[in-house]
Amino acid sequence: MAKKKKETDKKDFPETTGSNDTDGNGVDSRKEKMERSAKTESVEDIEELKSQISELKDKYLRLYAEFDNYKKRTARERLEILRNASEELVLALLPVLDDFDRAKKLSDDENNDEKFSDGVALVYQKLYAALIQRGLIPMNTENQDFDPELHEAISKVKASTKNQIGKIINYVEKGYYLNDKIIRHAKVVIGE
Repeated sequence: MAKKKKETDKKDFPETTGSNDTDGNGVDSRKEKMERSAKTESVEDIEELKSQISELKDKYLRLYAEFDNYKKRTARERLEILRNASEELVLALLPVLDDFDRAKKLSDDENNDEKFSDGVALVYQKLYAALIQRGLIPMNTENQDFDPELHEAISKVKASTKNQIGKIINYVEKGYYLNDKIIRHAKVVIGE
């Protein structure tokens, strides 16, 4: 029984039994095997850690790029909102501007006795200048080809010349842009 206990002790603790080994190579080869396996495990661990680091680095870069794009997109949206924040106000003032335009057009007519007073002309110019400063741009409709994306055809009239066919002959209401965005389509009369 004592012999069996010594043998199990040798198996369980091979480093301690090296002095009892007759040829001396069994213990050393076991140590080398253990060291090699430990080195192999540590190299595998290092490689695994390197791959994890590269994955995490890639995730970080993607997340950083996504966040950067988010910041740029929200900044653009904020600027767009600020640029077009006055759209409702400008749309509410456009009928007043149209009335001024009609009154001015009537006063310029030689057959009409009503005149556009200097005070009213000054108010019109100030209103028009204030709207232009806020980004309002009137559409040019004179002698333009009809474009359904920009113009709304109210009626068609017989063209006096072939050059007027499909072109805008007159406008009923001006169209306007607000910072390069159409806020009102021009209502026009086209030749056919």
